[in-house]
Amino acid sequence: MKFDSQLKAIVSGGVSGLGGAVAEKVIAAGGQVAMLDISDDKGAAMLAKLGSRARYIRCNVASEQEVTDAVSQAKAAFGGLNLAVACAGILGAGRVLGREGPMPSEQFAKVITVNVVGTFNLCKAAAAAMQDNPPNPDGERGVLVNTASVAAFEGQIGQAAYSASKGAVVGMMLPMAREFARIGIRVMTIAPGIFWTPMMEGMPEEVQKSLGAQVPFPSRLGKPHEYADLVASICENAMLNGETIRLDGAIRMQPK
Repeated sequence: MKFDSQLKAIVSGGVSGLGGAVAEKVIAAGGQVAMLDISDDKGAAMLAKLGSRARYIRCNVASEQEVTDAVSQAKAAFGGLNLAVACAGILGAGRVLGREGPMPSEQFAKVITVNVVGTFNLCKAAAAAMQDNPPNPDGERGVLVNTASVAAFEGQIGQAAYSASKGAVVGMMLPMAREFARIGIRVMTIAPGIFWTPMMEGMPEEVQKSLGAQVPFPSRLGKPHEYADLVASICENAMLNGETIRLDGAIRMQPK
């Protein structure tokens, strides 16, 4: 599928960070994008920046109904959908046995709900919309790109909930790719390393530099546009399906 003016995309977590970079790249390519998020201020700022081919839809990805409604709105506005990128997520950091006692199950469940169920909600709603698209010469009707993390493979101390959620995102990809093959929809996952995102903004500069220095090469934090570039490459290459791509500068996370 060409990453061009025919793009009709929907991006969760789409008003900042990785999702925001994808939205910007879609608009730069001449396409249309619906940004799902819960930050109205950032949504308004992105709309002012991106123009009339962008839409902001307030949406909590953990809500099945809100995601279904958002996908329906985007499909109606654009006359279809052919790309969905799931970037919405939360960290939920905390030790299983912390200073104040064991981690509450509610805290663990919240991370799973946003990161896993939220991704699932977008995938199924977007695939249901894409199955009506006319196929291209390869028989392709759409592409789903999900966001995991290197924490899915090398979770650090304090990341039990986050790592479990990102591991689940990786795990559900292949079954979906196999199921959606019959309707011409590819499913891919990107596992970023340490990237400059809103989650990083609150950290002191020396901490950011220390994290960047842990990356073998290039020794810095990843840039959101590099994630967006990979999304574009996935769209363009029809043989990329049912796989997780690490985007991490060769980092392998230490226990802490």
